[in-house]
Amino acid sequence: MEIKVHRGEGPLQHVIEIGQHRILTDAPRMYGGEETGPEPHDLLAASLAACTAITVRMYANRKNMDLQDIDVRIEHGHQGDAYVFTRRIRYIGKLSEEEQQRLTDIANKCPVHKTLEGQMRIVTETMPQAA
Repeated sequence: MEIKVHRGEGPLQHVIEIGQHRILTDAPRMYGGEETGPEPHDLLAASLAACTAITVRMYANRKNMDLQDIDVRIEHGHQGDAYVFTRRIRYIGKLSEEEQQRLTDIANKCPVHKTLEGQMRIVTETMPQAA
């Protein structure tokens, strides 16, 4: 899937196109933005939270666990020389401690979690200017 980003209406606002979906991103006012959408680090944290919730839900459904809902919260920011995501998960339903621990193990295996903890490489290529 290709993701496209182009300028939006504000001074720093951009439109993210992911297939048929569109999301606005912007910068905080202190950096010249208008806060019309989440900033990029927030989108990254949201990806981790969403992937966690979906992965855990899929597993719980397959195992017929009584997971009625899942509350995932991410705090993120620089701590020293690292960027840290602190993920807090609340399982809602009639689950044993063993089931909750298994769900946490599964949360740690969600694809976005594995990507963020693994080795990444970014390849940047320039495209010809539009005429």
